[in-house]
Amino acid sequence: MPYNSKLDETLFSKSWENGDDRLTVSVHSYNKGTKKLQLARESKNAQGELRFAKLGRMTKLETEAVLPLIQEAMQFMD
Repeated sequence: MPYNSKLDETLFSKSWENGDDRLTVSVHSYNKGTKKLQLARESKNAQGELRFAKLGRMTKLETEAVLPLIQEAMQFMD
């Protein structure tokens, strides 16, 4: 069965921004299935538009910023 965006439900989503980057913590459930945490990074390009970027490694500042968001997101995973 191919992916159907209509079946993908976002239960929680919060972001943290720092200059040219935005990190988003979200919880999703596909087709009423297991609730899963997602971490995403977006970076601004030369025109100032946010574009998806590989999350990769995180700095200590980024980690400290998203930890409370992860803890909050976990409440939506029960």
